[in-house]
Amino acid sequence: MALLPFMRKKDSVTTASADLEAFLQGYSIEVMPRTAEKVENFRDLLPAGTRVYIAHIDGTPIEDMVATAARLRDEGFDPMPHFPARIIKDAATLEDWVNRYSSEAGVNQGLILAGGVDQPVGEFHSSMQLLETGIFDRAGFKRLHVAGHPEGNRDIDPDGSDKNVMDALRWKQKFSETTDAKIAMATQFCFEAQPVIEWANALKAAGVDIPIHIGIAGPAKLQTLIKFAIACGVGPSLRVLQKRAMDVTKLVLPYEPNEILEELAAHKAANPDFNIEQVHFFPLGGIKTNAEWAIKNGGDAATPVNQA
Repeated sequence: MALLPFMRKKDSVTTASADLEAFLQGYSIEVMPRTAEKVENFRDLLPAGTRVYIAHIDGTPIEDMVATAARLRDEGFDPMPHFPARIIKDAATLEDWVNRYSSEAGVNQGLILAGGVDQPVGEFHSSMQLLETGIFDRAGFKRLHVAGHPEGNRDIDPDGSDKNVMDALRWKQKFSETTDAKIAMATQFCFEAQPVIEWANALKAAGVDIPIHIGIAGPAKLQTLIKFAIACGVGPSLRVLQKRAMDVTKLVLPYEPNEILEELAAHKAANPDFNIEQVHFFPLGGIKTNAEWAIKNGGDAATPVNQA
């Protein structure tokens, strides 16, 4: 008996475009200590030198974070731990974390963000306060990334505007002109290309030309993505998933980010000055699943260390 049409996998054998392969070069990916523990060897999955963000969830001991960073460094990757302001008690704690990362794991970069907890544990509540301490500059950090929100952020702008977000980005733009560290913006994930293009162009028109590393949700079950998207405050582009959920021919298949990435890649190829610089993956369906997708779609530059 022939398979029902929606069970056929003919769509999964499509070949990635040259634009997409170019756009995926140098992609980054995110882990947590508990998810990293499940990976036997990152060299089986990732290209040499891949930047690996390490999410610092409230309650995770700093010892676990540093150990994960050290392991990634030992395996030939570039660890970038999160520094969430609202879970850092004070400047002494921040300096201690920075020194531990630097001395024990060779870390020289970080993602500086406010953090997802409602009540700060101490004196910090914003990424700007962390940057103002000068601790990262004194430690010789070469890269400092900040958060971006293509669809806004209700925690920062409860009225649905982008006033506070834009004020913060203008501050970070000025900061980028005073630090020796390279500044970039790693964004929340989204699912629709055109609003991202319009947002990135609007930032540049407003004088914010910090390079953007666009957040992309990796392959995952549709139900998983919808759950994370709602929890993380993904905005209008959630409709892409909602529309997919209504299509029985797609409901049983895992979501893959080909459509949004192909559109962004084509726009980048046609507009080389477009300020999206790299792709950053949130591996919501698992690190291995995300890495395998990148290997299939990213060309030679996505070849894992142990396959090169």
